[in-house]
Amino acid sequence: MRVSLKDVAEHAGVSIKTVSNVVNKYQHVTPAMRARVQQAIDELGYRPNLTARHLRKGRTGIIALAVPELGNPYFAELAGAVIDAAAAHDFTVLLDHTRGDREQEVLVSQGFRAGVIDGLILSPLELEAEDLQGRDGRDGRNGRNDDVPLVLLGEREYDLPYDHIAIDNVAAARVAVRHLIGRGRSSIAYLGARTDSANRPAHLRLQGWRAELAEAGIPAPDSLVGGVGGWNRDDGAKAMARMLDSGVRPDAVFAYNDLVAIGAMRVLHERGLRVPWDVAVVGFDDIAEGQFGAVTLTTISPDKQAIARLAVASLLRSLEGAQTPGGHELTAEFRLVERESTLGRR
Repeated sequence: MRVSLKDVAEHAGVSIKTVSNVVNKYQHVTPAMRARVQQAIDELGYRPNLTARHLRKGRTGIIALAVPELGNPYFAELAGAVIDAAAAHDFTVLLDHTRGDREQEVLVSQGFRAGVIDGLILSPLELEAEDLQGRDGRDGRNGRNDDVPLVLLGEREYDLPYDHIAIDNVAAARVAVRHLIGRGRSSIAYLGARTDSANRPAHLRLQGWRAELAEAGIPAPDSLVGGVGGWNRDDGAKAMARMLDSGVRPDAVFAYNDLVAIGAMRVLHERGLRVPWDVAVVGFDDIAEGQFGAVTLTTISPDKQAIARLAVASLLRSLEGAQTPGGHELTAEFRLVERESTLGRR
């Protein structure tokens, strides 16, 4: 039989209200009483009915996370962090895959799952500010009152009343390039430029690459900028091959992300260039795959857990009515993880 609050209260010798306060993590319970109730919960194997709890508050207990690429390990790892952060507050996460397509991002952001979810965390690539203008029904195209809270991830700036969580991509890129300069590199390429996309991180990382080289007095010719059609392994491989085929031989590469870096390292290996002795490589994202190649990858590591916690906490504040209007710019930390692709084997 299912164990009830009443069963726990009788076992602990307390009121049902006290058990409810403990289960719902209210603070006005003494540590001794909380321990007493928790012992009864553990002994009886009580499990709260989360669905009923959310329904009493007019919620579904589900939040959505919409990302551009589920096949990209960075977003898979970020999704895992969001799931863990949401679970700590008894919420379930529904995953959406937008493929970085503007129409799909608009569809997700305009609340087509509004009756299913309590909030949305969206990582857009191509979404424009005008696409979000009418989400609350005041001046939008859909005419609905879409009041599902929204949190935005990434570096697109919308100047709209939604919390926005990002890292400082320019500063992160400068740290990566500074590390390469510190290793004695003076012909540092950037792989990951896109002129046909509004992808802001790519532009910001290129900006950071240029700024750090300029401060060090190192040339940054366009021949050292490798364009890509996307940001996967094959895109990095093609960009590296084109650069080498053009006669440009950098002594270091800063890649837009780890996947581009891994593709580039494969081509360097095929051309007989040793990483890091001939060409040092730095990636971005710190995906697990970068730790297990023949040469482990030095990379910029965004704090994915912090991004997830900030996003979930923002949605919960909105659901509780504690969010101040106007939106907030929230910044997560990053760090440089040094591995063999710049240090060599120890």
